[in-house]
Amino acid sequence: QVHLEESGGALVQPGESLRLSCKASTTIYLFNVMHWYRQAPGEERELVATLTSGDSASYADSVKDRFTISKDHRKDTIYLQMNSLKPDDTAVYYCHALARPLGRPPEDYWGQGTQVTVSS
Repeated sequence: QVHLEESGGALVQPGESLRLSCKASTTIYLFNVMHWYRQAPGEERELVATLTSGDSASYADSVKDRFTISKDHRKDTIYLQMNSLKPDDTAVYYCHALARPLGRPPEDYWGQGTQVTVSS
């Protein structure tokens, strides 16, 4: 069973930065794509950033030019660097991984989430 564990969430002031980490219990080479999602209170879960196995990244319009998704294969970890944080970025942030093994159904995995609060 694959396990994803997020860390790095905190209470910060507007304009500050945070880096979230998501460590996998297995090699991240297994995953075709990895995502960061977030969910604010009373809202639906929102896709924030995507990183493919080919290192193609994409972002929600609301975070473009502020957030950067990256990975480190040596550490089996993906990151979300968040700059110029705004109160609207307040949410629980989740890591998600999708694997498409040959001849088998897709497999997807979620972390437990890490809280980011942006407030003065």
